[in-house]
Amino acid sequence: MGALDDLLVVQEHDSAADRLRHRLETLAERARLVEVEGTMASLGAGRGEVGGRREEVARRQQRVEDELASLETKIKDLDRRLYSGTITAPRELQAMQADVQSLKRHQSELEDQVLSAMQDAEPLDAELGRLDEQLAELESEAERLRQTIAESTESIDAELAAESEARSTAAAAVPPDLMSQYERLRSKLAGVGAARLVGNSCGGCHLALPATELDRIRHQPPDTVVMCDQCGRILVR
Repeated sequence: MGALDDLLVVQEHDSAADRLRHRLETLAERARLVEVEGTMASLGAGRGEVGGRREEVARRQQRVEDELASLETKIKDLDRRLYSGTITAPRELQAMQADVQSLKRHQSELEDQVLSAMQDAEPLDAELGRLDEQLAELESEAERLRQTIAESTESIDAELAAESEARSTAAAAVPPDLMSQYERLRSKLAGVGAARLVGNSCGGCHLALPATELDRIRHQPPDTVVMCDQCGRILVR
């Protein structure tokens, strides 16, 4: 096998490695993971907004309950004094009774406010539960996707390592100047720096060469480096 044939083997390994890297970058699971993570971010933002409203309701309920507890203590204290027998003046008793009645009316209002807060919390709790369930399902899917991506990456990396080793073996038989020329062409010609001449066509650009050019190439010594006049790639006969 000549140096040009060895170069074509290098190209085959480079092309195989390019396909593997493309496969790695375009895993369907990777695209789905991006979609799932985007949905999770959107749901997370929505949950934060609902959670904020739920916390505000909770704070409102707590404020009312704290006021209600304080009010109940006042009512108990007034009731105790009212029925303790220590207060005998009619006017003072009437005033205390009026205070108790006023406080109990306010107590009733506060209890209504607590009930209202609890009613406001119910749909928010239900929405939070729904969002948490969706987020848990998506996180579970995301974890499965990450695992699949990790397994695929490990497998493809192993294939890439094998291609790299085989390429190094083939490249060792190619003269450095020819390898440098190949690398330059490969970098600017979509990863293909060398191609076989198949019939009258270049295996790189798949265009037919003029008859005069084909005749010129066929009369060159076998180890002469010839180029495709259509795309500029190294042609291997």
